[in-house]
Amino acid sequence: MTLGIQDLTAGYGRKAILQDISIPAVAPGSFVGVIGPNAAGKSTLFKTIAGLIKPLAGEVVLDGNSLTHLSRRDRARAIAYMPQAYGCNALLTVFESVLLALKQTSGWRVRADNLAQVSSTLAALRLSHLADRGISDLSGGQAQMVAVAQTLVRAPRMVLLDEPTSALDLHHQLSILGSVRAQMQARGTIVMAALHDLNLAAKFCDRLILINQGRILADGSPQDVLALPAIGETYRVRTSLETTLAGALYVDASLEHQL
Repeated sequence: MTLGIQDLTAGYGRKAILQDISIPAVAPGSFVGVIGPNAAGKSTLFKTIAGLIKPLAGEVVLDGNSLTHLSRRDRARAIAYMPQAYGCNALLTVFESVLLALKQTSGWRVRADNLAQVSSTLAALRLSHLADRGISDLSGGQAQMVAVAQTLVRAPRMVLLDEPTSALDLHHQLSILGSVRAQMQARGTIVMAALHDLNLAAKFCDRLILINQGRILADGSPQDVLALPAIGETYRVRTSLETTLAGALYVDASLEHQL
């Protein structure tokens, strides 16, 4: 699957949040980080790609076909979306909740291969030890990791993750993003993730899109985008892009009172 966005304007009612944005083709297996401050338009972009918001103008193109020509069911099979606010029936176990997510797009008859698919997804995300736990017994971070499993279990061709690490500690941030990256590259799946931590974005993403006030300010490799003055200007801080002794990129930031 390839993704492209052409002259897209979208929002809520007649209020446009995204203003005439275009994103050149995103190749299969890409991990794209969407960065920008709060209320920049990241969630609106994801909801529009997922088909939850109808564009006011322009279009989202998947494999050369406009999303407007896909049925809701076909779109749900192709694209999996994990929103910031997620939930599941608190009476279910983790295994049952992930199985339910899988069956929403594949019919309700449970087959042996469905059970195997849930087990392998939990194992890949290092969540097997939670399989028999009730959803209501999970911590916020554990619930967020399970939400990622619910998103990935369907083996979609494109995954949209809206702030997938917001409730996770450092260990689990690295674990989840590393697992997602490995699985999606192996499958040739496109991943787009809204990330607030620029250093996680630098570590895991192949491409970064900087968005603010509904407009795309930069689109390119992490090294190119994070070095731009627009990063500091957008976040109203002073930033510098540094390199560790091991060659990894990291963003050093400090407050600037005059900004």
